[in-house]
Amino acid sequence: MGSANVGRRQLLLVSALGTAASTALGTTSAFGQSFPDSGFGPLRRIKAGDLEVAYAEAGPASGMPVLLLHGWPYDIHTYVDVAPRLAAAGHRVIVPYLRGYGATRFLSVSTPRNGQQAALAADAIALIDALGLERPIVAGCDWGARAACILAALWPERCRGLVSVSGYLIGSQELNRAPLPPRAELQWWYQYYFMTERGEAGYRKYTHEFARLIWQLASPRWEFSEATFRRSADALDNQDHVAISVHNYRWRLGLAPGEMRFDDLERRLASLPFIITPTITLEGDANGAPHPDPTGYARRFTGKYQHRFVTGGIGHNLPQEAPDVFANAVIDVAKS
Repeated sequence: MGSANVGRRQLLLVSALGTAASTALGTTSAFGQSFPDSGFGPLRRIKAGDLEVAYAEAGPASGMPVLLLHGWPYDIHTYVDVAPRLAAAGHRVIVPYLRGYGATRFLSVSTPRNGQQAALAADAIALIDALGLERPIVAGCDWGARAACILAALWPERCRGLVSVSGYLIGSQELNRAPLPPRAELQWWYQYYFMTERGEAGYRKYTHEFARLIWQLASPRWEFSEATFRRSADALDNQDHVAISVHNYRWRLGLAPGEMRFDDLERRLASLPFIITPTITLEGDANGAPHPDPTGYARRFTGKYQHRFVTGGIGHNLPQEAPDVFANAVIDVAKS
């Protein structure tokens, strides 16, 4: 990319984010919370943009960086078996809790608890800056895949490669206004539930029960254990989780406003920008969650691109259900 384009993107980022603080804070939070062992080892924390981000890290500090982004209603344990595979291959692996999950916290009580797609992508860019990651591979599932796609689309000079479960997930409020066939709308039942005060109250009261149901519907052949579920469900007890989850789905349908500082980014995303970054997309054969047809999004990837269809009863949470497949995709993209 030309220097003018890089400068313009940097200016847009500054206007959207402000200056990202990049001071690592040790092992005890400014909020007085100690972080338990997560299955990755003790979590680390750093100020980045609007957040104090709690994240797991694995692999050599000098390794090619990989940023792994989880989705809803999951957490960093989506990658608990992926991270060691990538670390063994020599990668520096960063796995953050998204806003509203786990031990990640907002730095200010006045920051809107915003779940729109640009806010989540901005968080990821702020973390990349705070950690000084040099052109990481960005990879994700669900909300994390959408954020990873946005990074690769809007800041290709910042990303070495992309791995995305369910492909091209960048959207717009305008596109979301179009009605779907009834059977397709049925898959989005929880989105409409969240449009109501009853839905928000229900999710707040039954967060873990709700998450369990989503896990079962989205991955009908994944026989996860109670311990596996509990380990991730604890991350949903974050004080901002419900507000961010509800806002995400209300914003998608235009029933909740976004933040003005992200308006320009959303306008660019609404054009469905092409992705030139080397990419591998993945889809499981038993994904019970709403997801696009790979033939419909393949043309959005104009760089080196491959789609991999994963068999064996693999559902929506593909990295946790098929960690070898996901890790191999990251390793292969790294060679591009």
